[in-house]
Amino acid sequence: MDLSLLAAPLKGKMAARYKDFLSTCGLRDEGDADVIALMTDEDFNIVACGARAGNTLKQFAVSPDYEGEGACATVLTALMNDAMQRGILRLFLCTKPKNRAMFASMGFEPIAATADAVLMENRRNGLEQFLASIPRHEGVCGAVVMNSDPFTKGHLHLLEYAAAHCDALYVFAVSENGSMFSPEERFDMIVNGSAHIKNRFVFRSDAYLVSRATFPAYFIRDEHDVDRVRSDLDIELFRSRIAPALHITKRFVGQEPFSPTTNAYNERMKELLPEKGIELVEIPRLAGISASRVRALVKEGRIEEIGEFVPETTYETIVRHFAANA
Repeated sequence: MDLSLLAAPLKGKMAARYKDFLSTCGLRDEGDADVIALMTDEDFNIVACGARAGNTLKQFAVSPDYEGEGACATVLTALMNDAMQRGILRLFLCTKPKNRAMFASMGFEPIAATADAVLMENRRNGLEQFLASIPRHEGVCGAVVMNSDPFTKGHLHLLEYAAAHCDALYVFAVSENGSMFSPEERFDMIVNGSAHIKNRFVFRSDAYLVSRATFPAYFIRDEHDVDRVRSDLDIELFRSRIAPALHITKRFVGQEPFSPTTNAYNERMKELLPEKGIELVEIPRLAGISASRVRALVKEGRIEEIGEFVPETTYETIVRHFAANA
C-alpha cells in the first residue's frame, strides 16, 4: 500500500480517478482542498483518500475492500502530520453521524450534531475557550451575525434597531475568507461604523458561526440538501452551545428578498430557534441598499458612487483598500 500527499488541485487522469473514487463512495469533491492524501494498492488503484482545506479535514473515503484495516486512520494521521508541519495545529472536520465514534477515537471532539452531520474539532475545549473569551452581560441579550462585505448603512440600520431592543447586543463578524474584503477589514468596518452604539459588543466569529469552510458537506449526495445541512448544523451550534452560554434570547436578522439561500436560512432559524427559547427578529431591509450592489460598484471602479450606501468609515476603508492594492 502506498500513501501520497499531493498538492491540490489534482491534474489530468489522477483528478478524474479521484473524483470517480469519491463518487463511488457516495461523496463529492468540493474543489477547495489544499492537499489531498491518496492511498493506492499495488495496481495504483485508489483505496482510501482524505483532504485538507485550510484547517478543515474532509473527503475521507475508504474502499469497501479495505474497511476495518486502519486505512482511514492512516490517511487522517498523514494529513494531521502535514498540517502540523505547516503550523496548522487546530483542525476541524464535519462528517456523517455514523462516523462520529471513529473520529472520536482519533482525538476529535464533537461540537454540534444534527441528524445529518456532526462537527468535530481536535481540541477538547476549543469552543469553551472561545466562549470564555467573551464577556458576559446582564439583562436581555441579543445577537447579530454578519459578514458585512462591506459594512453598509443597511447593516448599521440592523445594529441600531437590534441594540434598541435589548440591553446588550453581541455582534459576531464572520471570520472566514472568501469575500471581497479580508476578515480583518470586515471586522474593522463593523467596529468603526457602529462605534456610537454603546451597548453593542463586536467579536470575531472564529470558526463557529456561518462558516462554509468549517461546515463542509461533501458527504451529502444531493446538492440541493447542502445548504440545509450546513444551516441546520450552524443553527444547532448557535442555539445549543453559544446562545445558552451567553444568555442570548434574541437573534436579529435583516430580510433577504434577493438571496434565496439566506432567506431559506432565516426561515429555518424561525423554525429551530424558538425550540430553545430564542426569538428570531427579522427587520425590513433598507430600500436600495445591499452589500452586493456596493461590491458591484467597487468592481466597476465607481468608488465615488458608494458613499450614499455605506457609512463614512466604510468608505474610508474601501478607499484605503484599493489604494494599497492599486
